[in-house]
Amino acid sequence: MTIDYDAKMPETEDGTIVYNTDPLIVKSHYEIDYIHSYGQDSEFFRALGKKKIMGSKCKKCSYVYATPRGHCMFCGEETEWYQLPNEGKIHTFTTCYFGGQEFLSQTPFNIILVEFPGVDSLFMTRLIGADQEDIKVGMKVRARFRRNLKFNPTDVYFVPMRE
Repeated sequence: MTIDYDAKMPETEDGTIVYNTDPLIVKSHYEIDYIHSYGQDSEFFRALGKKKIMGSKCKKCSYVYATPRGHCMFCGEETEWYQLPNEGKIHTFTTCYFGGQEFLSQTPFNIILVEFPGVDSLFMTRLIGADQEDIKVGMKVRARFRRNLKFNPTDVYFVPMRE
């Protein structure tokens, strides 16, 4: 057995970027592969590949959710899958000038809340194909789907419809 009493950790030439000293705030790069289960929401992501948007409907009170959930927020009853229309209208919108790492290169981009006929809640998504000054509350929009799924919420997005 060899003991090295003068052993040292290897040093590199790169340092740490310090943003603040009290409290200490530093920049650190972090990357990881993550295996994730969609569990009860799996059908939502599978349906996007069939050009369908799936919400859920309460079995008891018939409240229709644009974003799927396992139980009704009002009466607590289980929900069932409910196919949403692929057309709706803009309820409200915002333009994002900053985004997470994946979306930073795409800024600015527009996020809308879509209102569907017969659906009690709203669906948040991206709107492409319209400049910010052309987007209006009430504008009719249609769903589009990525050809090559990434199995994430950005596999569906919306575009303006011709009036």
